[in-house]
Amino acid sequence: MEKGNKKVITAWTFYDWANSVYNLVITATILPIYYKAVTITKDDAGNEISNVVTFLGIQFKNTTLYDYSLALANLIVAAVIPLLSGIADYGGSKKKFMQFFCYLGAASCSLMYFFTRDNLAFGIFLIVFASVGFWGSLVFYNAFLPEIAEVQHQDKVSARGFAMGYVGSSLLLIFNLMMVQKPEWFGISDAGMATRISFLTVGIWWIGFAQIPFYYLPGKAAIGKSSENMLTKGYQELRKVWKDMKHNYVLRSYLLAFFVYNMGVQTVLLVATLFGAQEIKMETGQLITTILIIQFVALIGAYLFSFVSKKIGNIRTLMIAVCIWIGACLGTYFFCYTPNDFFVVAGFVGLVMGGIQSLSRSTYSKLLPETDDHASYFSFYDVTEKVCIVLGMATFGIINEMSTNMRKPIIMLIVFFILGFLLLLRVPKGKMPVSSTNA
Repeated sequence: MEKGNKKVITAWTFYDWANSVYNLVITATILPIYYKAVTITKDDAGNEISNVVTFLGIQFKNTTLYDYSLALANLIVAAVIPLLSGIADYGGSKKKFMQFFCYLGAASCSLMYFFTRDNLAFGIFLIVFASVGFWGSLVFYNAFLPEIAEVQHQDKVSARGFAMGYVGSSLLLIFNLMMVQKPEWFGISDAGMATRISFLTVGIWWIGFAQIPFYYLPGKAAIGKSSENMLTKGYQELRKVWKDMKHNYVLRSYLLAFFVYNMGVQTVLLVATLFGAQEIKMETGQLITTILIIQFVALIGAYLFSFVSKKIGNIRTLMIAVCIWIGACLGTYFFCYTPNDFFVVAGFVGLVMGGIQSLSRSTYSKLLPETDDHASYFSFYDVTEKVCIVLGMATFGIINEMSTNMRKPIIMLIVFFILGFLLLLRVPKGKMPVSSTNA
């Protein structure tokens, strides 16, 4: 496939448009708010009396169970994806795996329509499957980046993908917000039913717009004879990548730094809404306003950090982003007690969220050697990301379970970012990281 084809690149970015509604509507806003509503026990006067739930015979804080379910989903992805990505490169089935996980995630989101207070276990399993589908499809989606764009254009293409995701998901969120706030405008009985319909719209949106990249992205030719020993070849490809990693100092150093600082990034994104609802006591409208602030500022941030990276290099730009994350966490811990405080923090989080996610992906893509094993290499990137989410969410959940509030675990996030910054100092710097000797 010829690199730089504008039609293919545009089609590729539409998968961000398609699947980002899961990350925004399901993970960041509507689901956490709905989950809190259906897992809180209230008295006849409407006062909260318990946030303890029972799942499979075990009692948890409702927020802790949510943290653990997302951690489990990412643990599943981390365990399964390396094998599948090796098979995808060897057998030429990268797009097929991307489609499978897309449909798994979208179908799970749609089935959340049936999630109510009376079937908590059903809802938790859907949360896990939706997350597996989302993150699983991204492994193969990301692996197309070095195949469709030249090295010098990958920062911009990666940023464009994230920007598409921010815009598309924000449009659907605004529509869902109108349904939840004014259900009577749509002939819906109440906000609870409108919320459940929102889950259905996410699944439809995700599957519908995903057909654009599925149509234009090529089914890559197999590296070897795909009919022979596919399972063995998957492991062999991964072993080969691991050996290559040992001899690529820049790539190895970068992945370690990414692993640590991304524990903080992903945990913040996954718990921010619950923090606002539980600690700041923000109303639904305020929480969704916060998320929209993050989305639109992130759109600017993705392009801003792409521009800065051209001037001072990817690694130095990532260091700036991590410093801003440290400041945002410190500000939240010491000064964030009102909705207005939370709005300010959201602005800073949005600025660096788009920049650090986009730049992290494109930096890794630039550091890859010339290879046909892109899915196998990106499986290492994505497994790194999933394991850091598992550790981040599990650690946050454990500290949260032992704490009287959600503020104390923020100290752990600050530690992650500081360590990530120190590890970035060890990565060779340069304006255009394109090989193991020039980063």
